[in-house]
Order: sequence, then structure tokens, then C-alpha cells
Amino acid sequence: MEPIEIFKALSNESRLQILHWLKEPDRHFTPHEGVDMNTTGVCVSQITDKLKMTQSTASQYLAILLRAGLIKTERKGKFTYYKRDEEAIQKMTDFFSKEI
Repeated sequence: MEPIEIFKALSNESRLQILHWLKEPDRHFTPHEGVDMNTTGVCVSQITDKLKMTQSTASQYLAILLRAGLIKTERKGKFTYYKRDEEAIQKMTDFFSKEI
């Protein structure tokens, strides 16, 4: 865990929104082709549509969250799915409570 990368990732309203949506994907997205969003994640196209941004911008935001270790990806066929990395988020929470 690199705290600076996490702070950078969290410094953008849209990236924070993505993490919020991914916390409860069933509440914020319609399942993609029968995929269990809690297990597999949310398709990048669904996130792009919800953000109302271009795919390249949404992908860039997701890449920043991925580099910070806050999300994970899973590739199924031609689709990439994203979900929160709850273990990493817990480590971040522990770090904040102990160090800051």
C-alpha cells in the first residue's frame, strides 16, 4: 500500500463515486449478462455509462484506482469487470487510524 497513490486516487470526485458505487453494485448497476456483480464485479461499460464520460476517461480513472490498489479486475471474454479490493481498503483504514 502506497499512501500517496491512495490519496491521489481519492482526490477526484468521480473516482470516489466509483468506489461508492462498487461498494453496493446491486444497488447502483443492472447485472451485465447474468454476472454476479458482488463476485465478479461491474463491467467497465456500465461504469462508463453511469459516469456519463468517454470510455477513455473512465478507463483512466479505473487505472488510477487499480494502481492505488483500491480495486481489482477480472477479465471474462471481451469484458473487463471491476470490484473493490476490500482487503486493501481495510488496510488503508487501519493505516489511517494508526498513522494519521
